[in-house]
Order: sequence, then structure tokens, then C-alpha cells
Amino acid sequence: MSTTDTAPGPDRVVPTGPPSATATRPFGWRDKIGYMFGDFGNDFTFLLQSTFFLIFYTNVMGVSAAHVGLLLGGARILDAFTDIGAGRLIDIMRPGKSGRFKPWLLRIMIPVAVAAILMFSPFLQDGSYGMRVAWMIVTYVLWGSVFYTLINIPYGSMASVISHKAGDRASLSVFRSLGATLANIGISVALPLIVFVQIDGRSELSGTRMMLAAAGCAVLAILCYLLCFANVEERIETLPKAKDERMGFATTLGTLVTNRALTGMIASSLFMLVAFMTLGSIMPYVLNEYFNNGQLLSAVNFVGLVPTLLLVPVAAKLAKAFGKKEVGIAGLTLAVIAGLVLFAVRTDSPYVFMAGYALLMFGVACLNILIWAFITDVIDFQEVRTGERNDATVYATYSWARKLGQAAAGVLTGSALTAIGYESSAGEHIIQTDAVLNGIYNLATLLPALLLLVSLLALIFWYPLSKKRVEENVATLEAKHEAEGRQS
Repeated sequence: MSTTDTAPGPDRVVPTGPPSATATRPFGWRDKIGYMFGDFGNDFTFLLQSTFFLIFYTNVMGVSAAHVGLLLGGARILDAFTDIGAGRLIDIMRPGKSGRFKPWLLRIMIPVAVAAILMFSPFLQDGSYGMRVAWMIVTYVLWGSVFYTLINIPYGSMASVISHKAGDRASLSVFRSLGATLANIGISVALPLIVFVQIDGRSELSGTRMMLAAAGCAVLAILCYLLCFANVEERIETLPKAKDERMGFATTLGTLVTNRALTGMIASSLFMLVAFMTLGSIMPYVLNEYFNNGQLLSAVNFVGLVPTLLLVPVAAKLAKAFGKKEVGIAGLTLAVIAGLVLFAVRTDSPYVFMAGYALLMFGVACLNILIWAFITDVIDFQEVRTGERNDATVYATYSWARKLGQAAAGVLTGSALTAIGYESSAGEHIIQTDAVLNGIYNLATLLPALLLLVSLLALIFWYPLSKKRVEENVATLEAKHEAEGRQS
């Protein structure tokens, strides 16, 4: 059977006949770099939104922060339908000439880029309040719940078909994390220098510059998607089952709910993500209020990113030698200990605090840098259990869970600051009480340590895919696909 055969059948590796050089080139650096550029493309609009969306709509468009927050929370409910619906759509559609997932990069890269520009366009800043809110809602939903979903889910799912080898998939996860880290450094360092201006001695966000910055990021995102498309190869080609042979949507969701690998990964990564994002939100208060030196935030942010860069050369090797779950457990254990020690010593030195923070972030990075490879293992586990891969549906379920974690972190941070009695300054100089300062310190040490402890326990006792189990699943699927290839 050749790749042009359109007869329906069970998911399987499809023999390609006499292979071309392109079809048979081995997995290597080209795939790793190409996959990294895919995350670059995503983050050029994702980090733009997560960093500047709130301040753009409050300070430039004059929208209430409460209304922006309501949109961000409501969108997570909408995403439950769009994310999983998009995943299911991608899973049941027949692959294109370049594969199942790569074509979506070309289909959606321009719409997602245009939506990002529109989201930061100040055209209606002098319009009625209702018009400004409507513009915010429509552009955000188009960007995030529709177009970003339709490009991010196939991009993330693609790792499972680039290679069947666990070590290769770990490398893809590492390079994806590297792409996110480099994009974060670029956007957090470069864009503030461009979009903030001094007017009458006051720093203000320029709406025009913000739109131009968004346009620049959009063009770079398109370029990165093209580089990903050109350099990544889908080697595991599968065909969807015929409609009367595949599981129904409800049945598929049922198998996902009972998939311990998926639910365990979601539980562990969700608590890790909430700890990570809560800590990031609290850090400006720790430095500005507790240590009375807000300028150290730049150094602390850099210290927080360094562990990922240090792990890039060795993370895949560690995962291959010890297993992804095992590396994650070791890292989370270090992170929990670092957080608890910082809480116990209650240091007055920002540099001692920074050293403990670096150890905590190193531990978090041990899991975070490999988490995308966990997903490919979960997809394999789903196929072993059910006979169907459901690559995009599995990834979409995890993607939505991460969005819930991001929303939960925002709610938790605000609620926690309110609970300890923190008083907003609103331009006035307010001296926080000692109880509030101690509360801020606790939120930056004890709270993330406890959240990471839950993540650690979920990984140990709930997530079942040890190094040995992953290798068994890979061997099982290789034998299955080889047999199906002979039968075809």
C-alpha cells in the first residue's frame, strides 16, 4: 500500500513504498531545531498576550480590569469546547501530503498572526465603552479560543509522530522548552524598551507602538512556523479509522478520563504550573515590599530562567538514562526542599533568597522541560489501551487543563494577597505591616513548596509511566504497527 491509498482502516504506520531521501532521513538536529522554532512561533503571540494584554486594555483602551479578568476567566470555559473539539477534528481528518499535523501550521499561521495584531490595535480607544469591550472580546476569542487553539494543538501533538523513540521525544520536549525560554527572554527584555514611553515625566504604554510591536511579533511568528514546517518530518503516518469503526466522541472522552497516565500527568503538571505562575506573580511583591528593592526583579527573573538553559544539554540524556518520571520526581523533591528551607530560615538577604529560588526553579525545570515528552508517552499509552491514538484529543485535553491552571494561579495570587491584608498603593506610598510582609514571604516560599509537594505525590503515586513501562509500550506499538504494515 502506498501513501496515496485512501482506503479506510485502523490507525497504523503506513508503508511508503520506495522512500525518497526526504521521507527516510533519520531523526536529527534538523527536527530538533525545527520543532523549537514552532514554539518560538507560538510564543511570539502567546507571550505578547500574557505579558501586555491586561495593561493594554486597562491603560490604553480604558477597559475595567474586572471586565478584562471576566473575559480571561470566561474564555477558559469556552476553551473546554474549542480545545477538545479542535483536537477531535484533527484526529478524525485524513492526513495531508505533508502529514497529519504539519498542514495546520500553514493553514492557521496567517489568521493567528492577524488576530494578534487586531488584539493590540487601538483603533477604537476613543469609541464608546461598549464598542471597546466588544472589540476586546471578539479579537481575544478569535486569537486564543479559535486560531491559537487550531495551531497549538497540532503543533504539540506533532511530537508523537516525529519519532517513536522515547529519547528523540525527550529531545523534542527539551528543544520546545528552549524555544519558550529564548522567546521569553526576548519579549520580556526587548519589548518593554519599545512599547513604554515617557510623557511629561511619566511612563506610559503607547497604543501605536504596541500595535507595531504586535505586527513585528506576528511577522516573526509566521517566519518561525515556516521554519518549523520546512524542517520537521512526520515519520509515523497514521490513517483515521472509518467512521463506523472508530470510537464515538463520548466514548473517547470516557477513555481519557480513565487513562491514569493522562489524569496523573495533568494532576502533577497542573499543581506544578500553579506553583510556578503563582511564584512568578508574587515575586515583584517579595522584592519590592519584603526586600525593599524592586530593581532586583530583573536579576531574579534571569536566575529563574538559567536552570532551563543549563538543563538543555543534558535533560534528554538524563531522561534516557533514568526515565522522564524519575527525573521529574528528583527535580520536584529538590524544589520542595528548597522552598521549605527558604520558609524555615526566613532570610533577610535577597541574595540568599535568590540562591534558594535558583535551586527551586532548577527542580521545577527538571519536570517542566520534559513535560511535552510526557504527553507523547501518554498518547502511546492511550493507543495500547484502546487501539486508537487520539493524539490531538489527548493533547487538547492537557492544553485545556493548563489553561485552567493559569486561571487558577491568577485567582490564587489575588486572593492570597487579599487574605494577608496587602493594601494596594494606587500611587500612594503605603508601608505594609510586618504581618503582611511575613505573609508575602510565606506566599513565595511555603505556598509553592506545598503546591509542588502535591505535584510530586501525584507523579509518584498516580502517574504510572515509569521508564520500564514506557519502553514496554514502545515495544508493543512497534510490534503492532509492523504486523499491521505486513497485513496491508
